[in-house]
Amino acid sequence: MADTNRIMKELREIASDVASQVKVTQHGDSLVHMKGTIAGPSETVYEGGTFHIDIQIGASYPFEPPKMKFLTKVWHPNVSSQTGAICLDVLKDQWSPALTLKTALLSCQALLAAPEPDDPQDAQVAQMYTERRGEFDETARTWTKKYATEDQKDPVVGELMEMGFSEGAVLKALTKCGGNKDRAVEELLGGA
Repeated sequence: MADTNRIMKELREIASDVASQVKVTQHGDSLVHMKGTIAGPSETVYEGGTFHIDIQIGASYPFEPPKMKFLTKVWHPNVSSQTGAICLDVLKDQWSPALTLKTALLSCQALLAAPEPDDPQDAQVAQMYTERRGEFDETARTWTKKYATEDQKDPVVGELMEMGFSEGAVLKALTKCGGNKDRAVEELLGGA
C-alpha cells in the first residue's frame, strides 16, 4: 500500500506553495488517483496555458514513480499528441524516493520549456520541432490556446459534454461520483 501519510504531507506542501503554480486535486477521497495542474512556462509557446495531468499512484510509491499523463492536449515532442503519455526520465528510470509529486509536476513543467526531440514520445512532433521550428511553434501556440487556456473546461467535463450531456448534468454527476468519469457516465446514462 502506498505511504498515505507521505502523500498527505506532499499534498499539504503543494497546497501551501502557491508560488510554484502547481496544484493537485484528489478524485474524491482517493489518494491513488489525482489530477495535477501546471502553468505553461513563461516565454514559451505554452505560456498562458493551464495543463492538467492525470496522476496514478501505485502501491510501491514512493519507491516507484507515479504514473502521469497529460489530460490536456499538448503539442510537444515528449508528449503523445494522441494519448498524453509523457517521455520523462524522472517518471521512469531516474525516479528516486526522494522525489515528490511536486517535483514530478515541476519536471513536467520544465519539460514543456525544454523539449528533448532526440528522445521523443511523438516522432511526428519531434520531426516538426527539429525541421520546421516555425510551424511547430505556431501549432503548439494554437493547441495551447485551444486546449489549455483558462476559459477551457476541465478535460473530463469537456469529454462528457461532447457525448451530448449538458454542463450542469455533467458537473452534478461528477460531483456525486467523486470525480470518477466512468461512474459519472453510468450516472448520466442511468438518468439519475
